[in-house]
Amino acid sequence: MKYIKHLIILALTITLFSCGFYSLSGTNIRDDVKSFQVNYFQNTAAQIEPGIDRDFTIALQDLIQNQTNLELVNSNGDLVYEGEITQYRISPTTATANNTAAQNRLSISVRVRFYNKKAEDDDFEQTFSFFFDYSGSSLLTGSVRDNALDEIFERITQDVFNASLAKW
Repeated sequence: MKYIKHLIILALTITLFSCGFYSLSGTNIRDDVKSFQVNYFQNTAAQIEPGIDRDFTIALQDLIQNQTNLELVNSNGDLVYEGEITQYRISPTTATANNTAAQNRLSISVRVRFYNKKAEDDDFEQTFSFFFDYSGSSLLTGSVRDNALDEIFERITQDVFNASLAKW
């Protein structure tokens, strides 16, 4: 009976500490990393949609703040995100018998440069993209536009987070 008690304690200890410094959000952030900065993502796409550069920058800042305990700073962050929106494109995906679009697709691509001042091996430059399909009879304005941008930015910012902090 004495040995079973010790085996159970040993098994619990190994189970609890075998994952190392793994958080519930799936991040793998070193203890010496305390801050991050997100530099303004300029819109360099051929087709410009006003305000999406600001909206994307804020969406990325918000996601990192909500999923980590890192402090957002304007300069000298331990982690630095920068880049540009490289594509904003609306294209038809399906057609009707009358040769009009039955469905359109908004595609957005963002080039991200990530710098980890505490672990330079983690640095990368990568393009992330996603799309939103909407009815060909709708205009990309108002709530359709807002829903499209929300969905696209949610996916791209989560992909950036996973690549930089979750190592997925």
